[in-house]
Formats: sequence, C-alpha cells, structure tokens
Amino acid sequence: MRCPKCGCVEDKVIETRASREGDVIRRRRECAECQCRFTTRETLGVGEMVVVKRDGSLAEFDPDKIHASIRHACWKRTVSTKEIDRVVTDITRRLNNLQQREIESKYIGELVMEALQDMDEVAYVRFASVYRRFQGIGEFIDEVRNLSERSEANGQENDSEP
Repeated sequence: MRCPKCGCVEDKVIETRASREGDVIRRRRECAECQCRFTTRETLGVGEMVVVKRDGSLAEFDPDKIHASIRHACWKRTVSTKEIDRVVTDITRRLNNLQQREIESKYIGELVMEALQDMDEVAYVRFASVYRRFQGIGEFIDEVRNLSERSEANGQENDSEP
C-alpha cells in the first residue's frame, strides 16, 4: 500500500478490524519511512458490474466512489464512518443481488438518497443538490419541503421549519 504522505510502499499493519457483517476489513497502517498513519479498507471484489452514466459512457463499479460521495455529504455531521460503511455494504449487496452486468448511475444515486434520507436529512439534501444538479435556491426549498412532508407522513418529528 502506498503512503498517502510520502508515497513509500513499505508499511506495517498496526491494527486490523473486520466489520460485523464480515464484508470489510479495516487496517491501520504506519509508513516505514515517514511514520504517517493511515487507514485502508479491504472489500471482496464485486463481480464485473459496469455503471452506465448519464451521458451513456461506461465505468467500472467502484464502491469507494459511493463511500466518498456519502462521506462528502456527511461532512461535519454526526454520521460515523461505521454507518457509512454499513450503507455502502448494503448498497453493494443490493446491486450484486440484481445480477445485472450493467447498472444505471441513476439507480445507484436513488439508493444512496434513500439511505441518506433515513440516516441524516442534511446529508440527504446536500447529496440531492449535487445528484439532481440544483440550479437555484428554489430547488433547495422544494426538496426540503418534500422531505419535511415525507417525514411528517411517516410520523417522524421534524425539528426545523423549511
């Protein structure tokens, strides 16, 4: 594994933890050259799934991209890495169960939004604004109203007014 700080490929594993589901192994590593500590995640390679993007191009399915986008949406929120890992594992499992070689990015985005809606409403709106390409404040307001109405319909308490 290459050190993110100095690029050295020599390191030692300090700690190893498996997720409850056993799908992900997290390793804390220390660079042999600069002593920088960093975390790596190992997952079972998914089949040969290909994502069909909006423009029609194809890209190899990469769960790390989902993880990064969720982590970005949850920036400075009280969502743990463990929760994000669980969501990514769940989405990956659902996609694998489809047993399709090609999956539309729109479907993956909807799965992420569904998970974020249950996990953190602010992260949901952040992700939705990028995913749905909001062009103005009106679209934010509409999305927050829709989220508020869905929460009320589901009997959830909403602490803030849109």
